[in-house]
Amino acid sequence: MGRAFEFRKARKMKRWSAMSKAFTRIGKDIVMAVKEGGPDPDSNSRLRAVIQNAKSVNMPKDNIERAIKRASDKNQGDYKEVIFEGYAQHGIAVLIETATDNNTRTVANVRSYFNKTDGSLGTSGSVVFMFDHTCNFKIQGGDLDLEELELELIDFGVEEIFEDTDENEAGETITSVMIYAPFESFGSIQKYLEDNTIEIISSGFERIPQVTKKLSPEQMEDVEKLIEKLEEDDDVQNVYHTMEEVTE
Repeated sequence: MGRAFEFRKARKMKRWSAMSKAFTRIGKDIVMAVKEGGPDPDSNSRLRAVIQNAKSVNMPKDNIERAIKRASDKNQGDYKEVIFEGYAQHGIAVLIETATDNNTRTVANVRSYFNKTDGSLGTSGSVVFMFDHTCNFKIQGGDLDLEELELELIDFGVEEIFEDTDENEAGETITSVMIYAPFESFGSIQKYLEDNTIEIISSGFERIPQVTKKLSPEQMEDVEKLIEKLEEDDDVQNVYHTMEEVTE
């Protein structure tokens, strides 16, 4: 298996712990999608993807519809996507994706988290090159032939396709298929899957570290202090780092 498989395996252990955090994140995604392409998911592929993601975390339909309605209001402020880069202790590079309606507040908060954990907030471009920007799709497995699907999608730049397993609320194992490709391939892959009536469970973007660094348990705790502070911030959408994560 490749880096995307190992990355996903590790990240699955670090999912959003609070459902309210996931809902807040998706609510912002809906606002940005509606502001960009309008409130009709049939003509707005970005909004279509966000709605799929909302359903995948069991966000109620009423919540989704209310969020779209609020986002369509001219008085609803927009969110700006801002990336922060820096270093945690022990030379671990950290990249933070935020969605904010007050950049001054977000900058101050992120800087304070680095300062309080003996890290250092860097300048633009200081660590982003250490991560590959990818898109991903989680689709229904069913009777799909993965080798055939990979051959069909190879022209779209797909780098990895593999089976993934999750447990539902009843404790049953659910098997799906993950597709990873470069960030730029998102639109063409989404169109292919929709045109071929392959159900998309969720989709999104991730930044996979090109190289990771192994730390001792004590050193990992130092880095986790920063990561936890960042992930608790309402403006923060995603946190990526180059620390090797334990997957047991």
